[in-house]
Amino acid sequence: MKPMLKLSLLAATVALAVGCQKEEAPKTETAAAAPAEAAAMQFNSDDDKAAYAIGVSFATYLKASVEKPQEIGIELSDEMVLKGITDAFGGNAGLNEDEIRQALEGLDARVSEQMAAQAAEKSAAAIKAGEDFRAEFAKQDGVMQTESGILYQVEKQGDGATPKETDVVKVHYVGTLTDGTQFDSSIERGEPATFPLNRVIPGWTEGVQLMQVGSKYKFVIPPELAYGDQESPAIPANSTLVFEVELLDIEAPAAQ
Repeated sequence: MKPMLKLSLLAATVALAVGCQKEEAPKTETAAAAPAEAAAMQFNSDDDKAAYAIGVSFATYLKASVEKPQEIGIELSDEMVLKGITDAFGGNAGLNEDEIRQALEGLDARVSEQMAAQAAEKSAAAIKAGEDFRAEFAKQDGVMQTESGILYQVEKQGDGATPKETDVVKVHYVGTLTDGTQFDSSIERGEPATFPLNRVIPGWTEGVQLMQVGSKYKFVIPPELAYGDQESPAIPANSTLVFEVELLDIEAPAAQ
């Protein structure tokens, strides 16, 4: 069974590497030029071409595997990776299977530890930035605070109906971090957002119920009423979020 397992792992690795190449190719001029360069190569047989493709795909995957830890301060030597490949192909691997497993498990542990430390540092910075921003925003004219901790400022007061938690609302909004970085905007998308009010973050569910149709409010929402310790590429964990929201309409009660 071992040879079949190794073959399956190689096929999976090649498939993953090819997939990565497809996703990353449009990003740089060098990648875009690669097909033309590859077309200039001459192969004696389809087997040679396939072997070369395996090598390129595997190298692409390995390169990413080496570079990712470097982003968090773990330096892996290209030369040692290549030596490991050469030694393994020559039947002279300097580590046995147990030592390889232990080394890779140790790498995983170090990567996890380093990522956790960096995440904790970023989270603490986001909490501090949010606290400072809310303290300053609270000093502005007309700012009010709900019992739960939402800060809001009325930019335009409408005279329409007020939504309930079970309603579907139509809004225009812009969402930013406390440093002004925009992470979402229905205005830029060119159409309002429509959603059940009880299916969004708690700060929205509570805040929009303060509004009347035709109103525009600015909300500053603490992390515990936003996304908490969840992190996304656009929103760091424990971020205070700022939303400018215009309530355009109440469309219908939300489905149960």
